[in-house]
Amino acid sequence: MLRTVGKMHGSNQSGVSEFLLLGISESPEQQRILFWMFLSMYLVTVVGNVLIILAISFDPRLHTPMYFFLANLSFTDLFFVTNTIPKMLVSLQSQNKAISYAGCLTQLYFLVSLVALDNLILATMAYDRYVAICRPLHYTTAMSPGLCILLLTLCWALSVLYGLTHTLLMTRVTFCGSQKIHYIFCEMYVLLRLACSNTQVNHMVLIATGCFIFLTPLGFMIMSYVRIVRTILQIPSVTGKYKAFSTCASHLAVVSLFYGTLGMVYLQPLQTYSMKDSVATVMYAVVTPMMNPFIYSLRNKDMHGALGRLLLGKAFQRLT
Repeated sequence: MLRTVGKMHGSNQSGVSEFLLLGISESPEQQRILFWMFLSMYLVTVVGNVLIILAISFDPRLHTPMYFFLANLSFTDLFFVTNTIPKMLVSLQSQNKAISYAGCLTQLYFLVSLVALDNLILATMAYDRYVAICRPLHYTTAMSPGLCILLLTLCWALSVLYGLTHTLLMTRVTFCGSQKIHYIFCEMYVLLRLACSNTQVNHMVLIATGCFIFLTPLGFMIMSYVRIVRTILQIPSVTGKYKAFSTCASHLAVVSLFYGTLGMVYLQPLQTYSMKDSVATVMYAVVTPMMNPFIYSLRNKDMHGALGRLLLGKAFQRLT
């Protein structure tokens, strides 16, 4: 099933032409169930995030920094699931489970870049909530349109650089023996487990850049929320406290879901990493992007109104 070629010159030093994405289960009955389950989740994710993007784009009342970053988060989630799930659905439905070497590295690049981008946008949204609650009088100037675009550009630049770094390092890795991937997509840890060459440099760079791209924003978000909680506790009225907290509750829920599922996958040594344990991966790769639109729409009157005007138009305006 696996077609191999001789050691290639240039950037492809792996000696392989393709991998086999075997997925979560090799049972035909379970694969049919998984196909319809992932197809349903993919469609829900696409529809939910597209609606969020359209509602924010067409409603002038949502043209604020918070919703600007939310629209970009939805775009990132949409791109993220489209990078992995369609190929997985093809593998589940057909007998051809092969993915080319170049296709695998391309999928890895977008996977790594978009996870980093998701994380950086969440950190930027935490800063937005910090300014809105702790420095409300300076919010307009502190979160100007120019600064928002600059922050988003920085997020994209760092995530692209992060993805390129690890993808280029992966091209230096040699693979030999069985190239069967018991996973739903080409993932960093799985590929490193298949390597038969020295991957110490990959590990060192993964730890160093991971600390910068993930732990630094996480520390920043924790500090932001410590100050936010202190400010909220100083508000005299219960109504004021509830209103201030409700503006960042959705973001806090998404951050908890993102880091909780990501930690289940990556907070373990590479040596103990199980290629067949895909539950946590499905959580952060499929469930989290699907849940984000629901979390941000729940109890958000502005988003409810925007979605109603988008879907029902003038009929909704007359009802409200």
